[in-house]
Amino acid sequence: MDDTKQRIIDATMSLVRDKGYVATTTKDIARLAHVNECTIFRKFNSKKEIVLYAFQQEQWNPNITPDIFRNITWDLKTDLEMFMGNYLERVTADFVNLSIGLRAPQIYSETSPLIMKIPQAFIKSLVSYFEQMYHKGKIRNSDFECMAMTIFSSTFGFTFLKASFGDKLSNVKKQDYIKKSVSLFVDGILHLD
Repeated sequence: MDDTKQRIIDATMSLVRDKGYVATTTKDIARLAHVNECTIFRKFNSKKEIVLYAFQQEQWNPNITPDIFRNITWDLKTDLEMFMGNYLERVTADFVNLSIGLRAPQIYSETSPLIMKIPQAFIKSLVSYFEQMYHKGKIRNSDFECMAMTIFSSTFGFTFLKASFGDKLSNVKKQDYIKKSVSLFVDGILHLD
């Protein structure tokens, strides 16, 4: 890919992350990318095309797939820490803000399925893990999808709140949050009556 095209992509996604899709204009993109506005339309047909093209790039897509959750030890605490850690390593505050910026009706039908792949991969992998842990006799039979949603909600919630408020709401650091929330979850499910 040529440098000009990449600068246009990076400028577009940075602006969408910071201002939202609707507020991002091609004039703003041209200014930030240091190109003429006409250059944008020689490289891309529309702002929407730039965004959809950017989602194919690793730097603008956290690439959460089941493959990143393969380092299983079959120790519940260790594995849940791995799940949360791998997610939080990839789904950064920047990506959360970008996904919020892409909720505009003009593009949401195209970006929603791309963004939804992230929680789907996490939840599906975690449900499969819980099922295997049950078959190994390490946890009781339960509603594994609800368990996965609890872990996902906790993980996403941490990222969302950090993206929204930084350390103003809580100064709990990522590693401490992972360890302590996993301990609370594991202690809760292992001591159910």
